[in-house]
Amino acid sequence: MEPILVVMAAGLGSRYGGNKQIDTISNEGDIIMDFSLFDARRAGFKKVIFVINETLKPILEDHLKSTIGDMMDYHFVFQKLSDIPDEFEVPDGRVKPWGTGHAIYSARDYIDAPFAVINADDYYGNEAFQLIYNFLSSKADKTHHCMVGFNIENTLSENGSVSRGICKEKNNYLTYIEEHTDVHREKDGTFKDVITGKNMKGECDIIPDGTSVSMNLWGFGKEYIDIIKEDLSEALRDILDNNPLKGEFYLPTSIGNQVAENKASVEILHSPDRWFGVTYKEDKPLVVATIEEMKQARIYPRILWEKSQ
Repeated sequence: MEPILVVMAAGLGSRYGGNKQIDTISNEGDIIMDFSLFDARRAGFKKVIFVINETLKPILEDHLKSTIGDMMDYHFVFQKLSDIPDEFEVPDGRVKPWGTGHAIYSARDYIDAPFAVINADDYYGNEAFQLIYNFLSSKADKTHHCMVGFNIENTLSENGSVSRGICKEKNNYLTYIEEHTDVHREKDGTFKDVITGKNMKGECDIIPDGTSVSMNLWGFGKEYIDIIKEDLSEALRDILDNNPLKGEFYLPTSIGNQVAENKASVEILHSPDRWFGVTYKEDKPLVVATIEEMKQARIYPRILWEKSQ
């Protein structure tokens, strides 16, 4: 079974101030997602599922027709508030999406093979896609999954703090993942953070250089979609009881629970590449400059899809 790529593109960038998934970052009209698709295709991925807000479809469809064309088989699925198990109802006043775990649930009818999950607005690098494609092609099964881990120092913004999933690992396997909501570099070069629910006194923990962080590049056996269905129902019970208008079901929470309960293992595939994205509008000039440098260095062709095959 050929691995599938699932691209989560339904969210809006609140800190960025707009729909960054379709913001161009080069003179050729590229968006960040184009580089992920290009890297994924040369790694071996041939099928892509885009999980989107329905309003994005006309713009994204036109863009894909002019870029990847028929070089990849792609499908759109819509992340809708109403697409939840029959036993639940959407509460009055709820407008916020149900989260990244629900985004994968939205694609359930198209997932029939091992699959990778990425964010549409993140740049991961060629090696990350090669690592995860090789894993999905040979090692993924119903209890053995993976994530690509990036060194924390390769993932920060110079323009503000960021949220990161800090990973604890043993022998290259994930043992625990914890969401840190205010990761930033201090003047002395150290990385510090605020941990959700723990930092009631304003204290910060130091995060060592080389610590692996999750940037939502996951790989799963095809059976994991059944776990997502079960976990969504459990998450919705909690959300509707405790935070019905804003609570979310996160993909890292789902896989973290599987690891904690010894129901699954997650192998960490370490990438030396530098992640980048546009968390803030001020990040964009650096992203544009970096993409141009890579094109000049012929890491990417000037027009991506002319030389993709």
